[in-house]
Amino acid sequence: MDQPDLTPLQDVRARIARAAAIAGRKGDDVELIAISKTHAAERIVPLIEEGQRVFGENRVQEAQEKWPALLERYEGVKLHLVGQLQSNKAEDAVRLFDCIHSLDRPSLVSALGKAMDKAGRRVPCFIQVNIGDEEQKGGCAIAEVPALLASAHDAGIPVTGLMCVPPLGIEAAPFFALLARIAAESGLDQLSMGMSDDFETAVMLGATHVRVGSALFGARR
Repeated sequence: MDQPDLTPLQDVRARIARAAAIAGRKGDDVELIAISKTHAAERIVPLIEEGQRVFGENRVQEAQEKWPALLERYEGVKLHLVGQLQSNKAEDAVRLFDCIHSLDRPSLVSALGKAMDKAGRRVPCFIQVNIGDEEQKGGCAIAEVPALLASAHDAGIPVTGLMCVPPLGIEAAPFFALLARIAAESGLDQLSMGMSDDFETAVMLGATHVRVGSALFGARR
């Protein structure tokens, strides 16, 4: 049972630690990304001041509007792009973000490679996999992962791992296990998987990065 005197951040960190321990892992091996999309700076500041240092945004434009002032004010804060990225926003994304979780198609590989060359900055990326083969979702098909990984390597893009968003309303564990297997077969050891409703399952199945929003900020209006 959750302890009522814990803050949301303390509670999520404790749950990550428990899930990691069950899997014989250390909680410190899991990066908690606080998903701050749609939340104004005044909602984000308390988490930063409590010690959270890694945040995730879905849209480049929204991040550009609220994060530069926060990044100037607080040291050591890292910003991850976790939503779909349009190729024409690649340069902006490379300048602002420390990690990109949504590399999913050859045209984006080309745009990001050129943007990183221009900026003289190599931003680590996760390849997003459409793990449930859903037409409405971003992510490359499972069969396309090797080719996309090879093209990213050729473009000088550092691919750090794989990312997925499992289908809604279905047990997530098989999809997390599948992503872990694909990553292992691809020689990748980082997994961005798990959100507020299923991050403990993701941690037990090998997640190295969990993307948690509502459990930290409350439900979005």
